[in-house]
Amino acid sequence: RSLVVVHFWAPWAPQCLQMNEVMAALAKEHVQVTFVKLEAEAVPEVSEKYEISSVPTFLFFKNSQKVDRLDGAHAPELTKKVQRHASSSSLSAASKDTAGEDLHVRLRRLINAAPCMLFMKGSPKEPRCGFSKQMVEILNKHGVSFSSFDIFSDEEVRQGLKTYSNWPTYPQLYVAGELIGGLDIVKELEASGELDTVCPKAQKLEDRLKVLINKAPVMLFMKGSKQMAKCGFSKQMIEIINSTGVDYETFDILEDEEVRQGLKTYSNWPTYPQLYVKGELIGGLDIVKELKESGELLPILKGEN
Repeated sequence: RSLVVVHFWAPWAPQCLQMNEVMAALAKEHVQVTFVKLEAEAVPEVSEKYEISSVPTFLFFKNSQKVDRLDGAHAPELTKKVQRHASSSSLSAASKDTAGEDLHVRLRRLINAAPCMLFMKGSPKEPRCGFSKQMVEILNKHGVSFSSFDIFSDEEVRQGLKTYSNWPTYPQLYVAGELIGGLDIVKELEASGELDTVCPKAQKLEDRLKVLINKAPVMLFMKGSKQMAKCGFSKQMIEIINSTGVDYETFDILEDEEVRQGLKTYSNWPTYPQLYVKGELIGGLDIVKELKESGELLPILKGEN
């Protein structure tokens, strides 16, 4: 009946250790909440079941049902979610009003999270109802660039959005923060030819990859960011590049599955991290280690070689 918070962590990730400290502090404050740590790589079948692709990730359970999740080391957000879920069962009328305001703000932020947002059951790769599946097929057929939110992952959003938008069913499609409608409306827009003018078009993947690769003179495609690596290989890579003092930018391939898979084919390089200089692939961690040992890395990063 009480709230259970599960931290999927890895001992090699410093951000996980930091979040363990945050959890310990929250445990003292919320004695009615159960906090659990699970080493993600030690329980692969559990991590796979709950789609844990990076650490730290936090799952929230009530009555043995998953009610929320948080990806990444966001201490303020974790604190906020714990407070919200821990107190939700004993809200007074006044605090319900405040919670309603918080939800309103959150829904507005989600709706505006991308130029085109689809609230659906499941994900575009694995729709969990026929209507959501049809909606995804129509958007893909017309080359629409969209992001999605799985309403099964958050009951508060699922119920709240119906009231917020005065639209009782899912899927729901939003463009530029405005509700377009559900499947029937989108079918009508498709039939009239208006869908192509209403929804933003997706950039071709190859063109998008070229732009990303050339975004900075030195680009690193990795799991996580230079501030927070989410795998051991990426962590080693940024340590090596940081030691050269050369400026570089990173792209988190965990945030974009299309880029993650597409770049492997585009570069004919199957693993991450991947390092590019002036749009050209240098290689992965092993190659960068070899270049560092031979003294070639710094001139390459500076574009001298």
